[in-house]
Amino acid sequence: MIAALALPGLALWRYATSLPPIDLTAASLRSTVVLDRKGQLLRPFATADGRWRLPVTAGEVDPRYLAMLKAYEDRRFDTHPGIDPAAIVRAAWQWLAHQKIVSGGSTLSMQVARLVEPRAERSLPAKLRQMIRAVELERTLGKAGVLDLYLALAPYGGPVEGLRAASLAYFGREPARLSFAESALLVALPQAPEARRPDRFAANARRARDRVLDIAAERGVLNADEARAAKAEPVPASRKPFPMLAAHAAEQAVAADPAARVQHLTLDARLQASLETLAAERAAALGPALSAAILVLDNRSGHVLAHVGSAGYLDAARAGAVDATAAVRSPGSALKPFIYALAFENGLAHPETLLDDRPARFAASYAPENFDQGYRGTVTARVALQQSLNLPAVDLLETVGAARFVARLRGAGATILLPRDTAPGLPVALGGLGITLTDLARLHAGLARAGSVPTLTRRLDGPPSPTIPERTVTDPVSAWYVADILRGAPPPENAPAGRLAYKTGTSYGYRDAWAVGFDARVTIAVWVGRPDGASVPGLVGRTAAAPMLFDAFSRFGGEPEPLTRPREALVAATIALPPPLRHIRRDAPKTLAATLGVPLKIAYPPDGARVDLGISAGEKTRLALKALGGQPPLTWMVDGLPVAESLRRQSDWSPEGAGFARISVMDATGTSDSVVVRLE
Repeated sequence: MIAALALPGLALWRYATSLPPIDLTAASLRSTVVLDRKGQLLRPFATADGRWRLPVTAGEVDPRYLAMLKAYEDRRFDTHPGIDPAAIVRAAWQWLAHQKIVSGGSTLSMQVARLVEPRAERSLPAKLRQMIRAVELERTLGKAGVLDLYLALAPYGGPVEGLRAASLAYFGREPARLSFAESALLVALPQAPEARRPDRFAANARRARDRVLDIAAERGVLNADEARAAKAEPVPASRKPFPMLAAHAAEQAVAADPAARVQHLTLDARLQASLETLAAERAAALGPALSAAILVLDNRSGHVLAHVGSAGYLDAARAGAVDATAAVRSPGSALKPFIYALAFENGLAHPETLLDDRPARFAASYAPENFDQGYRGTVTARVALQQSLNLPAVDLLETVGAARFVARLRGAGATILLPRDTAPGLPVALGGLGITLTDLARLHAGLARAGSVPTLTRRLDGPPSPTIPERTVTDPVSAWYVADILRGAPPPENAPAGRLAYKTGTSYGYRDAWAVGFDARVTIAVWVGRPDGASVPGLVGRTAAAPMLFDAFSRFGGEPEPLTRPREALVAATIALPPPLRHIRRDAPKTLAATLGVPLKIAYPPDGARVDLGISAGEKTRLALKALGGQPPLTWMVDGLPVAESLRRQSDWSPEGAGFARISVMDATGTSDSVVVRLE
């Protein structure tokens, strides 16, 4: 008797030890998933062999599903070692009594073993192998690991594998919250995934689901009333598409790191979904073949919160696969704020400086006109920028220099494209260059950040970014001047006024409509146009893009936060400004080097000098200021604030403390010069 019992055991042991170690490499393969900043699924990608197998663990699954699964498939899962002797004896007895298989003796662990090592034959050796592998899996992975493998590998029909993929495919949501009817259907499908697919064999699926509900009710998972209500629910008639939020951003993330199976982006799924809907609805209302793009940046962190690359990724009629946030297009007037910022920074103008808006012809016979072909006469810089007047902007660009303006934008990190073999000219003021929506958004975020342009961050789980020197587009005072002006720009129809600093742009030929707005929290940039660059008559930034911008801000939520005014900002009426800043006349020399006489230049202190005034020792020493050339009176300014006015070319100034200071001088014609020194 002992030999009779020992010999089969010995044979089983020898068979088990002869098996190679179990290989979980294929079973560990999962679909790549792209998640938002809170872990919500944005977009999954199929595996290389076309299967949808999304990562999931038991902790991410509705407990009612797990209870129903164990009640139906393996009541003693939590206590057996991988095989259930009682279930095996019961199955064998039923087979002998009825001469056919009435119930199986497989445990969940044995089913996982079959999924890990799939074999076509259904024989006693195959079942024996499953039993051995089930014990091995439980010893290697534990109960939690085996359950997680089942949740990931169970078949649900077609290329859908695993509970998470099935829940998304049949119910359109994550498996964290499932009804009793949904749980029962997902328990029943793996037993015969093709024969019970609800999108093909609804009657079979319903019968299998109801049987699971009956057994679950018998075993106390739910009561009779809950089972009856669950049976009344319909089974899904079709499979739902998998989520595809931020399709362009997801593709870029996967292309940048194809080995990562889980990609955490900085996007906000709620905001992304809302803005994708907004872009699709507005583009459809504007006309056929039109697309739209929206980019949302967190000003403080540089995180990209929303990335809408088109009006519909799958909309071929609108070339939805084209990511318009990265397309180089003409910005129209959207870069005018940075012309004014450069003029403010160099002491050439102030928001209340008077400018001429009259017909004029500039170098090379360039004669721009305003968008409405009208003229306002003499206006302040504030009004000129708020109304996006062309003549004052071109006039200021001639003053600061087109090459210098483009160099400043490039120095701030923007990629600026010019027509081949051409130098920067005055037309760049009105869109005669190429820029992307992403760079346009970054530059405007720089205005919200006191002139510091953010380095964009798109991933939460990527390697740390290399240390990049801070890039600035202007100084803090000039940035605040421009933001304060833009906050007063007239809003589109039915939008609140004075709450959002924004600028629009319309490219030549009505090809592109732009709108960029910001407050202290966030910058939002909008583009509308045809991806193929074709002209769209009537496509104007103010009527096509600006309403979308204001709607996007309302969907972002919260109250706009105004920017903090720098202490050095000069808030004054035109009459209270230093004489050279009151009015820039086109007929007066006003370039950085005077056209007549000796050019104005600061002789002392020299640019880049370190001047020891004994400040660190507590001494109060005045700094001498000397200039050469120019036409008196001379106005001296430090960090944009007037400190002295003199008919002579010498003056002095008492600094408040040590540090860097920008010292500027302006003569009666508006010519200026600046230096930056370090005071110690």
